[in-house]
Amino acid sequence: MTPGLDAEVIVVGGGISGLTCAWNLQQRGLRVLVLESRAKAGGSIGTTRENGCLLEAGPNSALDTTPLIGQLLDQLGIAPERIAANPAARNRYVLRDGRLIALPLAPWEFVASPLFSTRAKLRLLGEAFIRPGTAVDESVAAFVRRRLGDEFLDYAIDPFVAGVYAGDPEALSVKAAFPRLYELEQAHGSLIRGYLAGDAARKRNPEKSKHAAPMFAFRDGMQTLTDAIARKLARVELATAAVKVVPGAECQIVTARSAGGLREYRARGVVLAAPAYAAARLVAPFATAAGAALAAIEYPPVAVAISAYRCDAVRHALDGFGVLVPQRERRSLLGTIFSSSLFAHRAPTGLALLTTFVGGVRQPDFAQRDDSAISTLVQAEHAAMLGTPARAEFIRIRRWERAIPQYTLGHLDRISAIEAAERQFRGVFFCANYRGGVAIGDCVKAAHGMGSRVEEFLRGDLGHDPSI
Repeated sequence: MTPGLDAEVIVVGGGISGLTCAWNLQQRGLRVLVLESRAKAGGSIGTTRENGCLLEAGPNSALDTTPLIGQLLDQLGIAPERIAANPAARNRYVLRDGRLIALPLAPWEFVASPLFSTRAKLRLLGEAFIRPGTAVDESVAAFVRRRLGDEFLDYAIDPFVAGVYAGDPEALSVKAAFPRLYELEQAHGSLIRGYLAGDAARKRNPEKSKHAAPMFAFRDGMQTLTDAIARKLARVELATAAVKVVPGAECQIVTARSAGGLREYRARGVVLAAPAYAAARLVAPFATAAGAALAAIEYPPVAVAISAYRCDAVRHALDGFGVLVPQRERRSLLGTIFSSSLFAHRAPTGLALLTTFVGGVRQPDFAQRDDSAISTLVQAEHAAMLGTPARAEFIRIRRWERAIPQYTLGHLDRISAIEAAERQFRGVFFCANYRGGVAIGDCVKAAHGMGSRVEEFLRGDLGHDPSI
């Protein structure tokens, strides 16, 4: 390593993106330092146990959307800790007119489903004859309304958007938030024709015939993943918050504050893996446009309520992943995961564990109420929707003041400003879930790609193995 440097690469931020990027760089033979402002690595991923129940403060599961996930688990030695979701998790309920109705997942299920009216079903059949849109940047709502109609927007896409982004389909960009939908229309002129083309391709390649990536978690919770990465990394400094970044031709200087005061760290490259609002403060002094773009990315507040009820006192079978709540239903929840139904050993025998999300873009003020008010609200909604007792056996609240980045209209322009900063300030990189997707699989894939880019920069910049 070049004298005077603390590392070849400094990664600012120890969430799933930063940790995975750092691990990928370390696997490439680079010396990496992770600076994390919190006392624990992992970002929004966090697992605790209470009253015999496994409580997840953030993601409850992940989808195996890329082979990189399996490779990562093998490298970390935690593949045996991985567990598959209960097959019943295939059932995903949507609330309509106060009733939980399973979302149809196959054409024959759609025909018989009471979730959509006959008119909505006939409207969907006409989708193949609708011309592609011409808007440069179209909202998810406008796209779905144009291609599939209002009812499909209200009872399929709107609740799905609430579940993934805690967002509003009227505000999200289809091109940024759901690029696959946009690409299907552009490539095939129709979502239905695109689906049929993909189905034909899967039949020609049976090994790729699965329509959906399998869902998984870990025996001791999702924190198993982030803890394993943090343990394997050579150097992670916790409770150390980056406060300044100074880019340079020879090295990047990161000033960070810890209990010991301010300290400067030097490296050839720096990867900003912090949330957009934190990255904005670091880059605004030298990259004004990128700083403004990052600051414009919205993160709505979300409260997570984890509650337990006696199984014999719950009227609904809880036989599925959970229930999503459309905005049109005018309820006080975004949705509820049936945690103890989704994975085994999440709660003692006889207890049903539920994880409920409140707030988001839809109702941000609800997430900012005190714990008592949120507990009362959640228990009342559970009683109305699921037939639970008026009071849970226990309920715990976790808050995220800034939860999930919103890929709103203009998001790709904001990403372009960030890319321009990377070109101008060589050695400064951005890798976080506001770029490339918010799911764990998206973060792993983006971090792997970032590892390749950083290594290419370092080896090209130095002309030799930078680990020497």
